[in-house]
Parts: sequence; C-alpha cells; structure tokens
Amino acid sequence: MKTLAKHLVADLYGCHPASTADKDAAEGEIADKLQEAGYTILKISSEHMTENHAILTAVFNQGHITVHVYADLKYVATDIFLNGNNAEPEILFKEIRNFFKPEKTRITVLKRGDFKQGSDMKPQIKTRVAPLRKIHNTGAKVIRTLARRK
Repeated sequence: MKTLAKHLVADLYGCHPASTADKDAAEGEIADKLQEAGYTILKISSEHMTENHAILTAVFNQGHITVHVYADLKYVATDIFLNGNNAEPEILFKEIRNFFKPEKTRITVLKRGDFKQGSDMKPQIKTRVAPLRKIHNTGAKVIRTLARRK
C-alpha cells in the first residue's frame, strides 16, 4: 500500500513546567532537531494566543510541525506531517517528547493519501456504523431493564 505521507498527532500530559514556559527555547529546539535531521526549514514562527497558550509552527521541505503549548495545564498538543511513504515522524516526535518531558503521552499515526497501488488513485473508503448500532442497542436494553423493575 503506497501512502503520500504520515501524520503523527500526539498529546503530552504533565509536561515539565520549565519547558512549557519558554516558547523561544521550544522554537530553538524544534529548529535544531529539524536541521540535524537534514530538513530545510522554510519558515518557523511562534505566537502567543493567550497568556498560557502559545503555538509553534515549522514548515520545512518535507512537511510541517505544529506545537500548541498550554503552560498552565502543563499540556502540549503536537502534529508532525512528513511527506513520503517511508516517512518516520516518530523520530522527530521522540525529540519533542525529550524536550517537554511529559508524564504521559497519547499518539496516533495516520497514513495520509492511502491509495491502492495500480488503481486510478481512488481512495479506499471504509465506513463503520456498528458502534452507533451498539449504542442504540445498549440504550434499548437499559430502558427495558429499568421498565421491568417498576
């Protein structure tokens, strides 16, 4: 299966307070790690959205990184998008995780542009409705059980 890119999305909980307080240090760390990995940075910026929320964004020749830092919550939300079937956003994420030192992380890796090889580039579509049916069935069972108790 050929994919166009990989997209890592992560939540970092209980980050070290010193790392979430200094957006300039975080921006410098991201820039250093991208350069060490051989990426050409096209643009890097950071903005304070509120007193406790900063956004760091780096656009580079093979993708982008966005980091939302919530200093008061010691929480960081990040996404790393890398072009290429063999892209490994986990390597860059490891460096980000080492900088913020979270107590807990939650990571999801998505394959973007997941097309069948040899096809006319139509995406594979999978639809699942079973969870909704299960919720409905469970709700009906609860109502029947409660009705029997009366």
